[in-house]
Amino acid sequence: MAHDSQRTQRNARAIGEAGFDALICGTPSNVLLLSAGYWPIVGTSLAVANSERKVAVVAPEDESELARETGAAEVFTYKPASLDKLQTVVDAISEPLAKAAASAIGVSGGRIGCDIGEAHQPASYISMHLFGSSLTEAIGSALPGSNIEDAKRLLAKLRSVCTSQEVDRVRQACKVAQEAFEVARSALRPGQSEIAVASQARQPFYQDPQARDQQHLAIMSGPRSASAHGAYAISSDRVMQPGELVMVHCNSNIAGYWTDITRTFCLGKPTEQQQRMYDAISAAREAALQAIHPGVRAADVDKAARQVLSARGFGDQFKHATGHGVGFAAIDHNAQPRLHPKSPDLLEVGMVFNVEPAIYIENVQGMRHCDMVTVTDSGAEVLTPFLEDPRELILDV
Repeated sequence: MAHDSQRTQRNARAIGEAGFDALICGTPSNVLLLSAGYWPIVGTSLAVANSERKVAVVAPEDESELARETGAAEVFTYKPASLDKLQTVVDAISEPLAKAAASAIGVSGGRIGCDIGEAHQPASYISMHLFGSSLTEAIGSALPGSNIEDAKRLLAKLRSVCTSQEVDRVRQACKVAQEAFEVARSALRPGQSEIAVASQARQPFYQDPQARDQQHLAIMSGPRSASAHGAYAISSDRVMQPGELVMVHCNSNIAGYWTDITRTFCLGKPTEQQQRMYDAISAAREAALQAIHPGVRAADVDKAARQVLSARGFGDQFKHATGHGVGFAAIDHNAQPRLHPKSPDLLEVGMVFNVEPAIYIENVQGMRHCDMVTVTDSGAEVLTPFLEDPRELILDV
């Protein structure tokens, strides 16, 4: 991904306003944020940035080419492992981190902000290294005498508003997901298992050279769709039956920029209750989208959708918030802006999040329509303008 100068400028301004001499981050999403384009693979990379728009990356040698593609000011490489001795990543990274901070950023100590503590991190590889609290050890070793501070709030705010280039990446990830949903729509039939259709629907993920293997698509049918308000969605070997609702959920990404998308299909003509569910969710979605404007309270967007579902008799069956920030994360419900009844967040141009009105009738069936949205000067831009009409979700099988 080409270097994102708009992101670098925003980061530098925020670092200066916070009074930090530098930010040093180790979680892949925050490395992506600070480097303005480099999404680490195994999680053993660091990004360093200051208020003068200087950026450096410390990366393992086998990721150096990927790190340099972003155009970051300077890339410092190291060997996480060696046949000469046994060492930890923290041991190995200390010297290159000191060089990156001093030569590229011009800092050898001072007030350093970093991403320590609790974090929600989308997977960048099948197995990942996370620095966690050992990041302070690495910084302390590389920059003795530094005052190391938690910068989680600053980083969360920076991630909450995307640049135009970042929105384009999310838009690209949405297009890949659209292809997956079209495959699913064609394959969904009574007598097919959830996992068999999910396997077919994932094929478009492997055809885009910029999409890594870390993509997720799951199908939950019949009574299983009623439990989709949980923290995760997985496909099973359950065989789908005529007349059932089938929820297809997807988290795709391009270069570390994520989506969160759901559509619910009906295998045949909907029952009276199913049609009421489609109508209610469609109306709630429209109310939420109409409420989205710069300066609006995120809680008011949640209220707009919740009021519609309550008025139509489904208030108690809407069991989660209307949405949350996506972009740099897939399913972090605390990512800003939080479209939650108690949210203090205000919407800003460039924010990217999902809008997901839903109805879950325990042990019977569930329905959710989850779009990706970004805030523009004039309101909401839907980044997933496909399968929007409920009639497209009713399959003639």
